[in-house]
Amino acid sequence: MGWNTLDDMDLQDKTVLTRVDINVPVEGGKVTDDTRIQRLVPTISDLLAKGARPVLLAHFGRPKGKVVPEMSLQPLVPALEAAFGAPVMFVADCRGPAAEAAVAALAPGQILLLENTRFQPGEEKNDAALAAEMAKLGDVYCNDAFSAAHRAHASTEALARLLPACAGRLMEMELKALEAALGAPQRPVTAVVGGAKVSTKLDLLGNLVTKVDTLVIGGGMANTFLAAKGIDVGKSLCEHEMTDTAREIMTQAQSAGCTILLPSDVVVAREFKAGADNQTVAADACPADAMILDAGPASVAAIAHVFENSKTLIWNGPLGAFEIAPFDMATNAAAKKAADCTKAGTLVSVAGGGDTVAALNQAGAAEAFSYISTAGGAFLEWMEGKELPGVAALHQDQ
Repeated sequence: MGWNTLDDMDLQDKTVLTRVDINVPVEGGKVTDDTRIQRLVPTISDLLAKGARPVLLAHFGRPKGKVVPEMSLQPLVPALEAAFGAPVMFVADCRGPAAEAAVAALAPGQILLLENTRFQPGEEKNDAALAAEMAKLGDVYCNDAFSAAHRAHASTEALARLLPACAGRLMEMELKALEAALGAPQRPVTAVVGGAKVSTKLDLLGNLVTKVDTLVIGGGMANTFLAAKGIDVGKSLCEHEMTDTAREIMTQAQSAGCTILLPSDVVVAREFKAGADNQTVAADACPADAMILDAGPASVAAIAHVFENSKTLIWNGPLGAFEIAPFDMATNAAAKKAADCTKAGTLVSVAGGGDTVAALNQAGAAEAFSYISTAGGAFLEWMEGKELPGVAALHQDQ
């Protein structure tokens, strides 16, 4: 693995600076969705059980180095106490005398929440002086915020190099899942990449064609690939200026021995609205006045066949306009097939990205997937083959 976990650290009577992601929705001063907080429970519970004093570092919103009262972390204290089952103290700074005094006053069994790290101008600049001030507050550094690991900030990168460092349980689980999916996967490996635009996923597609055996392309970006093959896609969402790039990706895939699977049939409509009149046609038979809004049943059957013959699946993005029925059919059907294969023990399935999580939840398939990342940008950058600064910093010998 190359990085330590909580099991590798001596934590008894140690103050553990724990970087967490509690960037949760708040309305009227109350947390409306505590999913991210709940996912931290294993780490906090283990720290307390091992006799450590957890001190939480987190950002909230984008205050851009200024104190913005509406972005204070203090309103999160009740939700944290409810989730962790322990008293949570709060101090209105993440460095300096007030923070040092709060740490010194922390009793066994208590947790300390420091104020929004992004109130500090040096946080997003990965400022070494700020990291050094933070390091004074603890004995050990624990990063449990994979979702912030793609940012080289003072609390995610510089600080990790100043103290004995380890991954928290959530970070550990995420890294193990990702390693199983792309680092050393069981083959054949299939990737599903959907969404609107090829232009936003160039690095992703370029990396995946060298790593996977089959690349399923869906959503609006599939239209760009169809157009690159000389197929008229009518009024469909399509980046015609990206067709040369799409052809290059197809050439790269061929050289790498990766099969690109595009829709063979499509669902078309003249208007984009719920319940719109629609028809299923061959992919090369889209009427000039219609738009492609989903993959058709033959395409779904081909995807299902690929899943049945794969050992590992990575999924990012829907196969069609899944927000509106009936154009959610392909995404729902493929997701359920992936879930069935996972439940049967024949497939390791890892998914991530905002639309992806929403689509898999809508299909009722999310719970069956081996792992679903809520990390967004960090998950995408990992899929693109980029080194994540917050993870790389954990590899350092302290």
